[in-house]
Amino acid sequence: MTSSRPPRARPLRSGRDPHRPSKRLGQHFLAASWAERIVQAVNPQPGDVFLEIGPGTGALTLPLAATGVPVLAVEIDRSLVADLVQRVAPNVTVVTGDILSTDVLAYLSGLEPQRPPGRVDAPAPPRRFRVIGNLPYYIASPILFRLIDFRRSGHAFADATVMLQREVADRLLAKPGSKTYGVLTVMMTMHATIRRVLDLPPGAFSPKPRVSSSVVSLTFGPPAARVGDEALFERMVKAMFGQRRKTLNNALKGFDPSAAAILVEAGIEGRRRPETLQLLEIARLAELFAAARRAAVL
Repeated sequence: MTSSRPPRARPLRSGRDPHRPSKRLGQHFLAASWAERIVQAVNPQPGDVFLEIGPGTGALTLPLAATGVPVLAVEIDRSLVADLVQRVAPNVTVVTGDILSTDVLAYLSGLEPQRPPGRVDAPAPPRRFRVIGNLPYYIASPILFRLIDFRRSGHAFADATVMLQREVADRLLAKPGSKTYGVLTVMMTMHATIRRVLDLPPGAFSPKPRVSSSVVSLTFGPPAARVGDEALFERMVKAMFGQRRKTLNNALKGFDPSAAAILVEAGIEGRRRPETLQLLEIARLAELFAAARRAAVL
């Protein structure tokens, strides 16, 4: 790709958008003014390659593509795809598919990043893969867990700026001891630094959702705590918080009959509730459970 800016995308059709939002797909389309603010907050740079989740009518796609960065936009609604492909610039690749199952890495690997302005002959900068999207609220958590899976497989994104139901954003940012602190908090905090970018009212969308929304930024990095067996760690966390009203002794005994002894070894009082544990304490427990299982095999 050269340093020249892409052609201007075709504007939305005049009059009422003929696409009828799907309740089944949880479609709420973002207003252009809010989309511009989000793209400015993302601050695309030469070298960036974006995966956009759920482009819809292109509210984020068009201003993002106008910066010159290559964009892979994955949309499950075929009627939206048919309209979007007619309006986007050449630096946008639109794919029909479910983000939870589409092999996005195969598409992203073929996209070349934009060169710095005025340096057409300069080598392309290293690619930095990033995520942006207005996530369908009913599958927001599975999408976030899919981003963790990419991280585990070694195909990491540098960051993700995503729009969520404000309740989900609050869970991501929850602190130990709060009612919203749980599985999603622990798993995402293990792999990302999380911050709230901005809050949006229902009126920022059409049709208006019944809930408020937030945009959060997830900056991925090395795990925040040492865990040798991440699969066991995730199973343990889900077991703990699946019975969050119980004490740790009771919440974990179904996960492992030796839970009471492991808690003593970890120096953690078994009468505590799961939501009181810090991330490092949870990681310590997982390591001790893993060590006990290895010893049992030997």
